[in-house]
Formats: sequence, structure tokens, C-alpha cells
Amino acid sequence: MSTLFAISLTTGLLSGIWGWVSISLGLLSWAGFLGCTSYFASPIQGLRGLGVSVLTNLSGVIWALIIIHGSQWLGSDVIGYILTALVSFFMCIQVQKLWLSFIPGTFIGACATFAADGNWQLVIPSLLIGGIFGYSMKLSGLWLQERSGVSLKPKVIEEK
Repeated sequence: MSTLFAISLTTGLLSGIWGWVSISLGLLSWAGFLGCTSYFASPIQGLRGLGVSVLTNLSGVIWALIIIHGSQWLGSDVIGYILTALVSFFMCIQVQKLWLSFIPGTFIGACATFAADGNWQLVIPSLLIGGIFGYSMKLSGLWLQERSGVSLKPKVIEEK
């Protein structure tokens, strides 16, 4: 069994389970898939990658709340746009810190918060559990592939 097939299989199975879990717990299934996607897209994998993707998602939630509440407090659309520009700068510059080094994860967390109208109480557990599901999808797929007895080495096609 190829690595791709094994990860695809476990991802499909766990995606269905996530759909059921999210509805059962009253979470945002789409936000959980964003947390899962954040883990898969992270250039760092394993537990460290999970940590980086989760922390960047959470920082994005915080940045979005700063924009939402700051814009409301300032009361001006134009000043709100300036605040958005400044916060977006900080969302990118935080990459200097290893645990906040995945810029797309930060924007994923912020976008989820905007899409949920600032309901961080629902976004945060959805992103967190989704990230754990993403980690589990990949880890279980690699475990399954290893148990299948097929080498992880890619096939080399020789030209004639």
C-alpha cells in the first residue's frame, strides 16, 4: 500500500468521524477542517508541527479579535482599515518566533474567527480538535502504510 493511499484512507475515515464529533459537540465542522488543513500544510510535521500549527491558529484568533474589537472601539471604517493593515503586519512579522513561524496558520485562525463573527469560544475548540484530527490522520496513515509491508521508497521508472 502506498503512503498516499494509506494517508488518504485514514484521512477519509477520520474526516467522517470528525463530522460526527463536531456536530455532537456543537462545534464548527468547517473550522475543524481548517485546523486539520493547517497541520497538513505546515512545513513542520510531527508533534512540533502540530504545536506550531495550533499556536499560529490561536494567534490568528487573537489578531482577528483585536481587529474586530479595535475597529468597533475606534468607530471609523477608515481607521479600522488602518488597524487591519497594522495587525496584518504583525501577523506576518511574528514568524521570527519559531512557535509562530507558520504565517498561513495565523491567517487561517483569523479567517475562521471572522467567518464565525468573532465567536472565539466556538472557533478555538474547533481549530484545536481539528488540528489533532489532522495530526491523527497523517500519523495513522503512516502507521497503516508501515504495517502493509510495502517500502516507503518511491518507485523509479527507468527510461528505455
